[in-house]
Amino acid sequence: MKNTYTTVKRMSGAMRIIHWVNVISVIAAVITGLYIAHPYYQSFIADPAVDKYVMAWNRWIHLMGAILLDITSVVVAYLYFFSRFEKAYKKLIPSLDNIREFGQVFINLLTLNRKKEFSSEHGDSFNAVYFAIMHLMLIFMLLSGLQMYVQGLESGISSIGAWWPLMLHLATDWTLVVFGGNMEVRIAHHMTMWWIVAWVMFHVYYQVWRTIFWKEGDIAIVIGGTKFVKKGN
Repeated sequence: MKNTYTTVKRMSGAMRIIHWVNVISVIAAVITGLYIAHPYYQSFIADPAVDKYVMAWNRWIHLMGAILLDITSVVVAYLYFFSRFEKAYKKLIPSLDNIREFGQVFINLLTLNRKKEFSSEHGDSFNAVYFAIMHLMLIFMLLSGLQMYVQGLESGISSIGAWWPLMLHLATDWTLVVFGGNMEVRIAHHMTMWWIVAWVMFHVYYQVWRTIFWKEGDIAIVIGGTKFVKKGN
């Protein structure tokens, strides 16, 4: 029987926008975060009055990137349960079908597509778990980042009142207990950044891998929202 292909929708317009906002935000946050930890460049203008604002701009861009990631994470959390297109939480439930599918996708990856016993027409449990890990890391980056931020509000007040530092302390001071102090929280924040970079590298690799081995155009999902599914043998 000759192979035929059917076009299927795999990603909504909202999720595609969120995906590219996250790409830009992660790149911005990583570049500026590394600079904040250890300044590695200066402005191209040889003027001390300008150079002193380089750190300030890096902090502002870092904050904006983090805020965008936080907002999209909240939206994604909502869509996980209430999306009319696809409710991703169903793939995170440790049912026998999801566990079996997770194992099949993982074996397919290890055997270079020699064993494919699952449907690639829908989002699979392997990717669902993988993305859930990413969002958990983003939540930790949010909380540890806010803990470092509130450390600078030593007076206990802010431009919008004392309630803001108080709320941040209530939400993030547990990180000081878990990791053992301010510096340890900074180190954990920094190390988690490298785990996120590693996550992104494998994500890109895996999507290219799927595109090459499955020949179903998976790499185009984040652009047009659709892919091809092979029917027949």
